[in-house]
Amino acid sequence: MTTPIWTPSEARLRDSEIMRFNAFVNARAGTALASGAALRDWSVANRADFWSAIWDFFGVIGDKGEAPWITGEGMLGERFFPGASLNFAENLLGLARPADDDIPALVFRGEDKARMSWSWGELVAQVSKMQQALAKAGVGEGDRVAGLLPNRPESVAAMLAVVSLGAVWSSASPDFGTRAVLDRFAQIAPKLLITTDGYWYNGKRIGIAEKLAEVRAGLTSVEQVVVIDYLGEAEAVAATLPGGISWDGFTAGEVVAPLRFTRVPFDHPLYILFSSGTTGAPKCIVHRSGGVLLQHLKEHALHGDLKPGDRLFYFTTLGWMMWNWLMSGLARGATLMLFDGSPFAPGPGVLWDFAAEERFSQFGTSAKYIDTLRKSGFEPKAEHDLSALRTVFSTGSPLLVHGFEFIYDAVKRDVHLASISGGTDIVSCFVGGDPTAPVWAGEIQGGGFGMPVDVWSAPDTPAPPGEKGELVCTAAFPSMPLGFWGDEDGSRYRSAYFELFEGIWCQGDYAERTEHGGYVIHGRSDATLNPGGVRIGTAEIYAEVEKFPELRESVVIGVDSDGDQRVVLFVVMAAGQNLTGALIARIKAAIRAGSSPRHVPAEILEVADIPRTKSGKISELAVKDVVHGRKVKNVGALDNPQALDGFPALSGG
Repeated sequence: MTTPIWTPSEARLRDSEIMRFNAFVNARAGTALASGAALRDWSVANRADFWSAIWDFFGVIGDKGEAPWITGEGMLGERFFPGASLNFAENLLGLARPADDDIPALVFRGEDKARMSWSWGELVAQVSKMQQALAKAGVGEGDRVAGLLPNRPESVAAMLAVVSLGAVWSSASPDFGTRAVLDRFAQIAPKLLITTDGYWYNGKRIGIAEKLAEVRAGLTSVEQVVVIDYLGEAEAVAATLPGGISWDGFTAGEVVAPLRFTRVPFDHPLYILFSSGTTGAPKCIVHRSGGVLLQHLKEHALHGDLKPGDRLFYFTTLGWMMWNWLMSGLARGATLMLFDGSPFAPGPGVLWDFAAEERFSQFGTSAKYIDTLRKSGFEPKAEHDLSALRTVFSTGSPLLVHGFEFIYDAVKRDVHLASISGGTDIVSCFVGGDPTAPVWAGEIQGGGFGMPVDVWSAPDTPAPPGEKGELVCTAAFPSMPLGFWGDEDGSRYRSAYFELFEGIWCQGDYAERTEHGGYVIHGRSDATLNPGGVRIGTAEIYAEVEKFPELRESVVIGVDSDGDQRVVLFVVMAAGQNLTGALIARIKAAIRAGSSPRHVPAEILEVADIPRTKSGKISELAVKDVVHGRKVKNVGALDNPQALDGFPALSGG
């Protein structure tokens, strides 16, 4: 393509938050920044000054401490704002809160089954009552509280109340299977579990009372279970659980009072998010309060042009980091648009009905959703008034050229399409949008401000534009995780990100830089599965497959297909057993029940043997290379390389 698919107008440039921020920096630093590209160069060369400017420009509430703003050396040694103290919830509720408390803060839709709206005043009141109830329940600084919740207003209030006390929030979606929930929450020993009586999906009413009984039995650290009413059964469900109480019952004795905020150090734990569990139990990734706040302020305002009064939507569950990202929109004074359920129930227009009715200014979703919508033939602009829409975000998997074209042809011609990419690892983005720059179809516009992102083909060897390599970041940034929960010596953390290129963050994405200064992500360079743009782990599938005596062993991989991935499970049958249609159906049902619908393989195929390393580990990467027709990189590490001969080459589509 020789011309960009979109170029910002002069008015968009003039009114952008980037230009406002540039003016602020120019006035205090004597620079002459006039674009996003210029800001990127300056911010990478002057990281301490840049992050200090982020704090001051947005007026972060708290004690900044004294310079220097970055101390220590190296990615693992540097610390940001070492003398600072703040509270994350205080900033989300106070940094840009509208003067009029009646302005909506949260607008919720549960498919076509439920709708709700809370004003800023109502949100603060709910947080106040929940904060007091949590404090009386003994929740305090450093305690973990787990949420097994749908994307409802109460979930937002619960998170804000928890972190207002200096406690740590962790969440998952209620469609996760029992084992998947326990694999996550049992590791962090939560003091309290906040959940729901059920949810709606694809028009179906789904109760989770049985699952909650199993989860409650497995979480021995939990003292109370608070149940939110979604299906009208909260009181009844809570009564069946040890320590169970409904949300209304938990907060019933509280009177709305001024909020109290426990200010904590910049690096105090805020969130625990979970890796997908590729090679074992999911890693518990601990994120820091100040780092998440600054990074999200930067991304929302500068990369996404989010302004006070905007209406921000992202289609996400509480099991994906984009929910945490969405929450930080409150710090910009935005109204958060919450949706729970299927994006195609009762039909393909459900999200766009919501967008038009509530006048979304930002619409965020996955590349998979965009592609599914494209293939369905549905054109949002034909039936919906999207005049308020300024930005479309896409992440989860690479957005291909035809996805870009669909947005501009079928959604809106004058819209900033910001393809973004980061991860649960940093609860934010490495590369993303720039509302002051042209959009080129198939490309992410540039690296994150203040983050020296690059593509390396070898240690200290940046790949030239057009050549693929590993996506890296070569200097520390505030939203680097504190580490993994329970990883006392930091060895698992270092192994996860810093081993391939010593001391350099390697994200595990196969990428290339473009001649326009942008990036193209070609998918994961490790064994993590990514169907529909949702990262999941093979270990969660193996745990269910291993329960079948008919199967001797198995290996599961993601097969690239038309810009997405499909999960393929290869199985070795036990002696005298056959892979029948009935058995395949049982395996899929078990995986769906034990993990989630996203884990269910698209295909289950029989092979004679599974390749293993000399230490006995299944080599998923070797299988993945074979089925994609690539040369196997680690044949020498295999104990039985002949096993690879039995795997078919599968078309990527």
